[in-house]
Amino acid sequence: MAGIEFEAKALDVDPAKIARLITEAGGTCTTGTRLMRRYVYDTIPAVPGRWARLRDTGGDVTLCVKQISTDAVDGTHETEVTVDSFEEAATLLRLMGLTPHGYQENRRTSYTLGTVRLEVDEWPRIPPYLEIEADDEAQVWTAAAALGIDRDQLTSINTTKVYGLYGIDLDSIADLRFE
Repeated sequence: MAGIEFEAKALDVDPAKIARLITEAGGTCTTGTRLMRRYVYDTIPAVPGRWARLRDTGGDVTLCVKQISTDAVDGTHETEVTVDSFEEAATLLRLMGLTPHGYQENRRTSYTLGTVRLEVDEWPRIPPYLEIEADDEAQVWTAAAALGIDRDQLTSINTTKVYGLYGIDLDSIADLRFE
């Protein structure tokens, strides 16, 4: 699957409050909190703003290449496929000469509000955030408004830049896990 991601983040959220706001707006929890794990790889050749990710969502395992052209709501392009096994795909990538520059964990709780996908992400060392992802930009803004979140409270920066807001260089952390 390839395409543009239309998404924005509300940083430093209270997961319980967000869950209540989503439910009050008519949304539903689709997947309870689960541990997600990923390996992050540089592409060959390495290109700023482009990387490969092998991710186990706790349900599916995907391999994708992300390319960020801007920090706008539509600034990320993703090409993704589903693979059978996190461990076997990691082994295959190593055999192809790709070495991950990082292992990362986060916890995610998933919701829907109509066709909009809402993810409450909890990462080590930073406050939780809400990710609003939709099929187009207007749906992102409509979902945010339904939750009482103003557009000026949203950002479309990637997780590496979110960590940077807290003074943490995510790219320098080879192993990011919960304690």
